[in-house]
Amino acid sequence: MPDKEKSKLYEDAIEYHSHPKPGKIEVVSTKPLVTQADLSLGYTPGVAEVCMEIKDDPEQANNLTAKANLVAVITNGTAVLGLGDIGPLASKPVMEGKSVLFKKFANIDVFDLEVDEKDPDKFVETVARLAPTFGGINLEDIKAPECFEIEQKLRDRLDIPVLHDDQHGTAIIACSALINALHVADKQKEDVKIVCCGAGAAGLACMNLFVDYGVPRDNITLVDIEGVIHAGRKNLNEHLKPFAHKTKARTLTDALDGADVFFGLSAGGILKPQMVKNMAEKPIIFAMANPEPEIRPDVAKNARPDAIVGTGRSDFPNQINNVLGFPYLFRGALDCGAKIFNKEMKLAAAESLAKLARKEADASLSTAYKGKRLRFGPDYLIPKPFDPRLLATIAPAVAKAAMDTGAATRPIEDLDAYKHSLRATVDQSFTLMRQIFSSARKKPKRVVYPEGEDPRILQAVQSVVNDGLALPIVLGRHDIVRPLIQDLGLSMKEGEDFTLVDPQTDDRLEEYTDAYYDLRKREGVTRQEAGVHLRGRWMIFGSMMIRSGDADALVCGLAARFNRYLGVANSIINNKHGTENLYALQLVMHKDRVFCLADTHVNVDPTAEQIAEMTSLAVKEMQHFGLDPKVALLSHSNFGASKKPEAEKMREARCLIRHQWPDIQVEGEMQADCAMNNELLQRVFPDSSLQEPANLLIFPSLDAANISFNIMRMMNSSAEYIGPILMGMEKPVHILSVDAPVRHIVNMTALAVVQAQSSS
Repeated sequence: MPDKEKSKLYEDAIEYHSHPKPGKIEVVSTKPLVTQADLSLGYTPGVAEVCMEIKDDPEQANNLTAKANLVAVITNGTAVLGLGDIGPLASKPVMEGKSVLFKKFANIDVFDLEVDEKDPDKFVETVARLAPTFGGINLEDIKAPECFEIEQKLRDRLDIPVLHDDQHGTAIIACSALINALHVADKQKEDVKIVCCGAGAAGLACMNLFVDYGVPRDNITLVDIEGVIHAGRKNLNEHLKPFAHKTKARTLTDALDGADVFFGLSAGGILKPQMVKNMAEKPIIFAMANPEPEIRPDVAKNARPDAIVGTGRSDFPNQINNVLGFPYLFRGALDCGAKIFNKEMKLAAAESLAKLARKEADASLSTAYKGKRLRFGPDYLIPKPFDPRLLATIAPAVAKAAMDTGAATRPIEDLDAYKHSLRATVDQSFTLMRQIFSSARKKPKRVVYPEGEDPRILQAVQSVVNDGLALPIVLGRHDIVRPLIQDLGLSMKEGEDFTLVDPQTDDRLEEYTDAYYDLRKREGVTRQEAGVHLRGRWMIFGSMMIRSGDADALVCGLAARFNRYLGVANSIINNKHGTENLYALQLVMHKDRVFCLADTHVNVDPTAEQIAEMTSLAVKEMQHFGLDPKVALLSHSNFGASKKPEAEKMREARCLIRHQWPDIQVEGEMQADCAMNNELLQRVFPDSSLQEPANLLIFPSLDAANISFNIMRMMNSSAEYIGPILMGMEKPVHILSVDAPVRHIVNMTALAVVQAQSSS
C-alpha cells in the first residue's frame, strides 16, 4: 500500500477513535438517578434487599442484574488480527470494536477485558474468577495451540457458554457458505474432497464442524507450512492427528489435484492458477487470508470460470465474516440460559444462515449495497452483515437447538413470540405494525402504486406479496417493469401475485379521460389535456382508479414533493363524509415511547375548528395501532398564562373537543415539556386531566409540527417513524417522503389496507 494511502488511513483511524471522546464504548445507566428515592433504591439501602434475594436464589441474578445480557470479550493479545502478539493493551481497540458489534447487531452489553497473562493455566484461573459477572464469555485473538486448551478448560469449569470466536465463529460462517456452495455446485457433502490450507485454530475448527455437518473426515486433507499433514508426519499434536491420513500427496499442488473445495486460512497468494485448473468441476474456493487472500477472485475465475469463490474481504463477493455469527449465537444462548455452545447449536446457526441466503435478499439492503445484485447464486452465498433478518433468524435456531439438547436452563416457551420480540429489537416499528399486518392479512385490499418503475416500489411489492398484506397494482411500462423485476432478483409473478397496468395503453384510458375531463373542465383543462395527463402523470391515473372503484387505496410519494401529490389526490378523491379538511399525522418511536404529531404536512395555520377535527381523526388512527390516545394541545404557554391568539386558539380547540368528543383525553393549552413529563405537569397544573404523559401532540401550526418532527427524528438516530398518515380522505391515500425506504412503503401499504377495510 502506498505511503500516501497509509497516511490517510492512519489519520482517519486516529480521528475516529479519539473524537468526540476516546474509544468506542461507554457505560450507560438503565435506571433513573435523579431523586433521593432513586438513590435509595439504586444503591443503599434498597440494593441490600436485592443482594439478599440473589444470595437466597442465585438464579435471580439473571432477573435483577445485567448478568443475563452481559458478555465478556477477553484476550491476552497473543494473536490479534493479522498483527500477531502485540500484547493485551494494544489489543484493546479491537476488543472495543468487538463490543460495539455485539451491541449493534444483537443488543448485547459487553465488557472488554485485556488480560496480561500468557500462561494458559493462569489465564484460565483469572477468567474463571471473573465469570460470575457474565452470562457468557467470548475468547478472542488468543494464539494456537494455547487457545484450544484455554477454551476447553473454561468450558469444563464454567456453567455459562464459552466461545473462542476465532475458531467457532469462523467455522459457523464457513460451514454456512459451504452448505450453499455445495447447493449451487450440485455436490453432496458425503462426496466432496476438501483441502484446507492452514492448520491453526480457525482451520481446525472449520474442519471439525464440517465433519459434524456430515463431510467424511477421510475426505479432508490438511496442509500447513511444512506440507500435507499425513499419517507419516512426526510430532503432530493431538488436534492434528485425527486428520493425518494415509496419502501420497505431500504438497498443496498434490492435494488439490481433483479436489472439490479449497479452504484457505493461511497466507496471501499461495494458491496458483494452475492449482485451480487441476481442481474438480465447479471448484469451491474460500480464500480467507487477510488482507490478501490466497488467490484473488478475478485470478481464480480467469483460471476456472466455473469456480465459486469467497474471501474474508468486504470488497469481494461472499465475504466470510464472523459478524454474521457471534452476536446472534450469543443472543440465542443468553436468552435461553445455555450452559455451553455445543455442536448442535453451532450447526443450527450455520444452517439457518444458509437458509436465509437462499431467500430473497431483504429490500432494505439495497441502500447499503447499491449497485450489487443480492440474489442467491455463485456470488451471493451468505447474507450481508446488515441484513435485518439475521437476529430473528439465527438466535431462535440456536436457542431451539440448546433446548432440544438439554443445554438450556431457561427454556423459551413461545419461540414465535421470541422471534417477534427479536424483530422488534431491530425494527421498532414492527411492534406497532404487527397488529396492522395481522389485520391486513385477514382481508387484503387492492393497493395501487403510481411509481411502479421505482425499484423501491417493486421491492416493497415483493414484501407485500410475501406477507400477504395486499393485492398490489403496479403502474408502469411493461418494457421497463418486467426487466427490472428480473434484475432485482424478485420472484413475484405478474397476474398471479400482482397486477401490472400500463397507463399509456390500458383499456380504461378513454373512460378515465372522460371522467377526469368532467371533473376538471371548469378549471381550464381540455379533453385533450385530460388524456395527456392520464397517460403521463400516473398519480392522476392511480387516483382515478380509486375514484372509479378499481382500487381501494393508493401509496405514492417517491418522485415529487408532498404537496404536488396532495393536490392531485385532493382534486379527484373526495373527503371523508363529514370531514372538512385533510391533515397529516406522524408516529415517532424511540425505545419504549411512541409519540404522534399533527399536523406535520398540510395546514399552515389551522383554526380551532380544524385542530378539533384533526384531533378526532388522529385519535381514530392511533386506535388502529392499539394505542390509547392522550392528547396535548401544545402552545408557548400553560393553561391560560398567555392571551395571544395562538394560545387562545388552542384553548378554544380544547373546548370544542370536550363538547363534540367528550371521551377523548385532552389537555391544554400546554407547553411541550409539561405534555411529555407528567411529574412536571402535576407541579405546574395539579388539576390536569392527564394522569400519564401525552402521546398525541397537536401543534398550533404546520411549522411547529414539522420542525418538531424532524428535530425528534434527527436527535435520536435510533428513532423509527411511520407516516405521514394522511387523514380525512374518503379512500386511503398515503404520500411518503422522497427518501422513504422499502420498509416504510410496506408499513404504509398495510395501514392503507386496514383503513380500506374499515371504510368499505
